[in-house]
Amino acid sequence: MTEISSMVITHAKATVEEMESAWHGDLEGVLKKLYAHELVYECAVLKTCNRVEIYVVSPKGSSILFHFAKEMGVSSKIVEFYDHDESLMHLLRLASGLESMIVGEDQILGQMKDLFMIAKKVGTTGKILDTAFSKANHVGKRVRTETRINKGSVSIGSAAVDLAEEILGGLNGKTVLIIGAGEMGTLVARALAHKDIDVIYIANRTFERAQTLANELGGQAVLYADIEDYVKNADVVISATSAPHYVLTKEIISKAMENRSNEILLIDIANPTDIEIAVKEIPHVTLHNIDALRVVNERNLKMRMEEAKKAESLIEEEFALLTAQYKQQKADGLISELYGRIYSVRENERNRALNRLAAYHTLGEIESTVLDDLTHSIVNKILAEPTKVLRNAAEHDNEELLDAVSKLFNITVKKEKNNS
Repeated sequence: MTEISSMVITHAKATVEEMESAWHGDLEGVLKKLYAHELVYECAVLKTCNRVEIYVVSPKGSSILFHFAKEMGVSSKIVEFYDHDESLMHLLRLASGLESMIVGEDQILGQMKDLFMIAKKVGTTGKILDTAFSKANHVGKRVRTETRINKGSVSIGSAAVDLAEEILGGLNGKTVLIIGAGEMGTLVARALAHKDIDVIYIANRTFERAQTLANELGGQAVLYADIEDYVKNADVVISATSAPHYVLTKEIISKAMENRSNEILLIDIANPTDIEIAVKEIPHVTLHNIDALRVVNERNLKMRMEEAKKAESLIEEEFALLTAQYKQQKADGLISELYGRIYSVRENERNRALNRLAAYHTLGEIESTVLDDLTHSIVNKILAEPTKVLRNAAEHDNEELLDAVSKLFNITVKKEKNNS
C-alpha cells in the first residue's frame, strides 16, 4: 500500500552536532536524491536547527528510509521511523508547537510551510503529502487561534521584555539599553525588535558583536566604556553579560540618577548578577533579577502546558478527519478509473447511435445534444450509488469490497511519479 513513511531526528534524542553530521548536501539535492528512487512517488524534507525530518510516499517507505539513514551514517540511537498514522500525528503535533523545545512556539509553522514549498518547487510532492501538510498548517493555525499555547514568555530574554512592558505600561517611545550581546542579550534584543521603542542601544565588550546585532535589529551599537552615559537617559536597562563582577554598581546608578527624577527600570538576567542589589536603595530605581523572571516563566510554562491539553483534543479531532479523508481518497483512483471506463463505453455507443440515425435522417444539433445529455445522465445515475458505496467502504477499511470491484472491472490503480 502506498502511504507516508518518515524518519525523524530531533532535539529530543540528538545534539545539534549529531543533527548536523546526519545532513549531507543541500536541501534540493537531498530531495532529488530521494525522488530518484523508483519507488519514491513523493517526498519532502524539514530541516531546522532542532530537527531533520524526511517524509516519503512509497509502498516500501520504511525500508527506503532505513537504508537512506544507514547511507547517511545516522546512528539508530537518534532516529525514529514512523509509519503512515504516526507520521500524520507527528506532523499535526509539530505544526501545533507540541514537539518544539519551547512548547507552543510559532516559528515552526512558518518553517514547515517554507520547506514544503521548496519540495513543491522541486517537483517532489503530490496529492498525499499536499493533503498532510495542508492539514498540518490548518491545525497549527487552529490551535493558536483556539488556545493560548503560544501566549506568555517562556524564555528569560522575552520574559524580561514582558516584565518591562507590564511595569511601565508599555514600551512605546521608551529608550532601552541592553548590556551584553551574547545569547541572552540577543534574545532580549529580538524580543524588543517588534516593539514601538524610541531607540535600542546595545553595548558589548566586543564592539563589533554589538554592531552586528544592532544592524540586524535596527538598534544602535554603543561603546562598552560609555555605558554610564547611556544609563542616564535610559528608561529600561537590561543587563546580560558574563562578567564575573558587577557591571552596574550603586555608585554608577547614583551618579546616573543625580539629574533626573523619572523612574528607571533595571532588569538583571545575568548569572552571576551584573547589577549590585544595593541600587534598590536609590530613589526612582526599580531592580528585578533573574529569579523574578523565572517565576514569570514557570507561571507561563504551566499555563502553556494546560493549553497543550486543549491542543491535544483539537489534534485528535483533526487527525480523525484527516484519516477519513485519506481513506476516502483510497477509493478515488478506483472510482476515477470506473467512470473513465463507463464514459468511454458511453461515448462509443452514442457515436454509434448517431451514425445509425444519420443513415435514416438528417440530424441537427438539438438531436445530438439530447442524445449526449441522455447518455451522460444514464451513466451518472448508474454510478452515483456505487460511488457512495466505494467511498464508504474505503472509510471503513473494507478492502475486500474495493478489491472485488477492481477485479470485477479488471481495474488496476497504480501510483505514478509526477514527472512533469
